[in-house]
Amino acid sequence: MARILVTTSIIFTALSTLVRADIPTGTNGFSLVWGDDFNGGTNTAVNSNNWQFDLGTGYPGGASNWGTGELEINTNDIENCYQDGNGNLRIAPVRDSSGGWTSARIESVRDDFQAPPGGVMAIEAKIQLPNVSGDAAAGYFPAFWMLGTPFRNNYNNWPEVGEFDIMENVNGINKVFGTLHCGNSPGGNCNESNGLGGSLEGAYPPLQEDYHIYRFEWDDGQQELRWYLDGQQFWTVDAATVTEQTWQDFTSHPYFIILNVAIGGGFPSALGGGPTDATESGAPMLVDYVAVYEKEES
Repeated sequence: MARILVTTSIIFTALSTLVRADIPTGTNGFSLVWGDDFNGGTNTAVNSNNWQFDLGTGYPGGASNWGTGELEINTNDIENCYQDGNGNLRIAPVRDSSGGWTSARIESVRDDFQAPPGGVMAIEAKIQLPNVSGDAAAGYFPAFWMLGTPFRNNYNNWPEVGEFDIMENVNGINKVFGTLHCGNSPGGNCNESNGLGGSLEGAYPPLQEDYHIYRFEWDDGQQELRWYLDGQQFWTVDAATVTEQTWQDFTSHPYFIILNVAIGGGFPSALGGGPTDATESGAPMLVDYVAVYEKEES
């Protein structure tokens, strides 16, 4: 999960939907290859065929606090992660009686998502961010992202294994951040540990007040990565941005998907801090669907 240096700011009118949507089947040559629309019953767990939980404060033998300094303990409790019966996944950070925080972080069971040779992989999700702002949002850190599959066999090969942050947001601000992590840390041609990132602000309705569509495209033919919010492209990284070896290192294998809401850490601290006593407990990130598409080489 990213710390961002490069910013692109555009005020625009967002695509907004007030009712539950089915997973789009794909357009412009894209075909749906996997998805989850979270249509389970009220207060039910996510589909274990699709998702697995990350528990505690880090991977076994990996970096503490998930490598970001975040403070929460991740659980598989219904209080923190559940389907709401209205077609949404809800991930909610909750403050406990001692002042500590719990939340949830889930990964796709499938870890074979990769652009086809010469073609494009697209991954998108329709999400409403936790509906808090100002002091009540201090420390909130929702994210929709991907990690290179080799990470599952070695929890210490980041960032060279690759990370695509499709959506990150902190402290309830009306701004989406997208980032590529790659290469060596610290420094390197991917500017770690900040990564190579851009952002977009000014969404209407604000990201916390309605659903928006976050999309990432991995174009093997054009050797390019693209980030979108509601169809508006706001960030691009191509092979010429990094060394040939670095590009090869993070594009030569597939990836898996992660959804989580962290509390605290370096990124929220860099943009105002938190959590504090004023931070609201229990505001969920709502996910209508997650979908993966492919377009073969034309």
